[in-house]
Amino acid sequence: MRKVLVTGGAGFVGRHLVRRLLEMGDEVHAVDSLAPFTGGIDPAAGWPIFDPREFRNFHFYKEDCRSWFARVQDTDFDYAFHLAAMVGGRLMIENNPLAVAEDLSIDSAYWGWAKQCRPGKTACFSSSAAYPIKLQRADSYVLLREDMISLGDDIGMPDMSYGWAKLTCEYLAQLAFQKHGLKSICYRPFSGYGDDQDDAYPFPGICKRVLAERGAGFLSVWGSGKQMRDFIHIDDCIDGIMATVDAIDDGEAVNLSTGILTSFLEFAAMAAEIAGYHPEVRGMSDKPEGVHARGGDTAKQRSLGFEAKIPFRAGIQRALDYHSRRA
Repeated sequence: MRKVLVTGGAGFVGRHLVRRLLEMGDEVHAVDSLAPFTGGIDPAAGWPIFDPREFRNFHFYKEDCRSWFARVQDTDFDYAFHLAAMVGGRLMIENNPLAVAEDLSIDSAYWGWAKQCRPGKTACFSSSAAYPIKLQRADSYVLLREDMISLGDDIGMPDMSYGWAKLTCEYLAQLAFQKHGLKSICYRPFSGYGDDQDDAYPFPGICKRVLAERGAGFLSVWGSGKQMRDFIHIDDCIDGIMATVDAIDDGEAVNLSTGILTSFLEFAAMAAEIAGYHPEVRGMSDKPEGVHARGGDTAKQRSLGFEAKIPFRAGIQRALDYHSRRA
């Protein structure tokens, strides 16, 4: 039985990762402060998809990971999945950038702990927000390759304080390997989505709006609606992590993406069609939309043995069914 740490273990990605690890038979230690707007759910209140308390090998610490790092000095963790972060969708990133910058403190505390306790392997969660925004504009966007960020040369301008914090974590991962021999891999997830995602994110918001306004003549989405994202199902994200976690040791980054761009206008129209109606989809100009196009090149993932399998339409169908059952 492997001993595994998951920081941010009660958040959206954390819950799905914890489930996979528990089903694999690992002893899982999940740490989460359940900070507001991060989507963390207390397991004592029940998790939407499964109940981790049914597993004897599940241990939960309702605690800021920084205080946990100071308190717990175990040196026998086989894996540490570091997901803890202050993030809660586009509104959080744009309207509360100083709170998001707290991620710098969280990541610094993690690497200080890792230096002392030396987990066998770290999986560090960066973000597609780390990529230069100049490559994501309406007049000049491309699928983003991992080598488009060079920490030793040209990193470009990332997406606000969240992007800067994630870039710094990647840099610390590489330094930890070079100076201390700490093995790690950094993941850059794109627009992950799934049934139980927090309402601060656009995917559940649009799905719930489609169901609540079924039959309406028009449907609204944030921004112009023309902005495009690379939507990858959370199950594919977890499969990608499991398939590649041991493939890289020096802190290099790997995308978690599909390579397929979908606009929010297309997304909402597809969801409404699945729900049985065909509204006019309109953008709301007073709401933030972020960069124009953010999609991830998949070549490196495929070279490491992973390829996303769940089509976006199938993922939308699953989410609509899920929310319909819970309505």
